[in-house]
Amino acid sequence: MPVTNVSHDIDALTLTITAEFAAPRERIWQIYADPRQLEKIWGPPTYPATVVDHEFTPGGRVTYYMTGPEGDKHAGYWNIISIDEPTGFSFTDGFADADFSPIESMPVSTNDFSFREEGGSTIATYVSTYATAEGLQQVLDMGVVEGASQAIGQIDDLIKS
Repeated sequence: MPVTNVSHDIDALTLTITAEFAAPRERIWQIYADPRQLEKIWGPPTYPATVVDHEFTPGGRVTYYMTGPEGDKHAGYWNIISIDEPTGFSFTDGFADADFSPIESMPVSTNDFSFREEGGSTIATYVSTYATAEGLQQVLDMGVVEGASQAIGQIDDLIKS
């Protein structure tokens, strides 16, 4: 499992996941820059993602939905804030309805994904910051740590293929 550390800080409103991959950072970057590759890792194995729109540029929007084992669909979106290829990118991530409109009652996170090379591997750091402690606690209660860890775990198989 590539996830090496998970921590959350209710006072700082953050969830941080660190992972290590046996691949150059350009390869890890490509997974997020290519919607077909992103589909293979965005969501745990039992909730595979389908990327609908993928405007991976500052000011752009990515929309997707995850399909559960019973065929249930859960939509979400990213609003891209910044891109620094191949070292990282930032975006807001939120829950959406079937038309990809934000669900106002659900938490939104601001995310900073960074990639650095170290000893032939890539260290990825995923930091999600929430507006409130209640929002962070809500996603923790929903299983975000387990789901994100499983999703990130799929990157190893993708880089081997």
